[in-house]
Amino acid sequence: MQLADTAHVRAGQSRAGLLIVGGGVMGLWAAVQAERRGIDTLLIDSGEIGHGASGGFMGALMPHMPDNWSDKKQFQFDALVSLEEEIGRLERETGVSAGYRRSGRLIPLPKPHLRVIAEKHEKEAGERWIAGDRRFAWSVRDGSPCGNGWPATDHATAGVVFDTLAAHVFPRRVSALLGAFLRSARHVKIREGAELDRLDAARSIAVLSTGEEVAFGHVIVAAGYRSFPILEALGAPFPRPLGQPVKGQAALLSADIDPDLPLLYLDGLYIVPHEGGRVAIGSTSENRFADPFSTDEQLDEIVARARLLAPGLEDAEVIERWAGLRPKAIDRDPMVGEHPDHCNVIALTGGFKVSFGLAHRLADAALQVVEGGTPVLPASFHLSSHIAVASR
Repeated sequence: MQLADTAHVRAGQSRAGLLIVGGGVMGLWAAVQAERRGIDTLLIDSGEIGHGASGGFMGALMPHMPDNWSDKKQFQFDALVSLEEEIGRLERETGVSAGYRRSGRLIPLPKPHLRVIAEKHEKEAGERWIAGDRRFAWSVRDGSPCGNGWPATDHATAGVVFDTLAAHVFPRRVSALLGAFLRSARHVKIREGAELDRLDAARSIAVLSTGEEVAFGHVIVAAGYRSFPILEALGAPFPRPLGQPVKGQAALLSADIDPDLPLLYLDGLYIVPHEGGRVAIGSTSENRFADPFSTDEQLDEIVARARLLAPGLEDAEVIERWAGLRPKAIDRDPMVGEHPDHCNVIALTGGFKVSFGLAHRLADAALQVVEGGTPVLPASFHLSSHIAVASR
């Protein structure tokens, strides 16, 4: 399926009805959606697909709090529920596992006033966390349903919340799953090690760092934090950047922990059990940093906190330390939609900490734009909303 006339392509140029820039989780899901629609697509990435922020190992899929319900929270809820089937479908088609588990989340309540707040949320979840005949709970309990120090009792003196909506995946396996599907695709081609130099949106041409040109009908910019300057270069300068990279650090531990245990969350600390005796600990959120890809004492502090929260990790070996940059849009929310000056350019980035839970739905929205439709998205997700903030 060709979405635009590319007959003007010169000799020696490559061409595609749809060009996707970036092979992280957003770009990969966009390519999956394009394949299912039969759209002639080229996905390029400056390195290997699934590297960068999508190459970590946290994978926590956590819902927003059920209070103050909004279209944004409803969108996330629907995405988290539907992801289970989306992952299952691809696993059946490829035989590759993403390590998905809807095992829930435990939130310790160290102080009595936090329990009062949590009990209010319990009622709200009962009214909102409903998908057809499925209901998910935000249950306040006196102690952990898991026992065995998961979490440590001295962190839960006022009880715990057991959230049955949360889930987790192993991010690298998600990239491998999506990649496996795409490598046998009929309509999608992948080019790794192909770095974008610039977009000439007026002529519908992407220029690579090698000087090669790729003519396109539409382009989806899904290059993580690198998307922001690409989009900014297509129009008049904004007073403020469209977004920024935020550094995150995480650790992978070797521990005999049941991967079906709920993930633990407390004050920005995540502990995520994975298959194969692996537990992910993270993560930092650093707006300022000297080296984006090295780990330091901030990660050591997080690992120390995790050992106290989950005593079973006290002697667990750290087998990998990871640091990377995640895309945080100026309005924090995901950034999706056509550029106001170039309807053939569609943004698909942002998301910050929620990308893995929303990417399949956001990618579908981007493909609806490619096909000339108008996706139903929360207002704050639209590229135009972010541009309005950057223009102030």
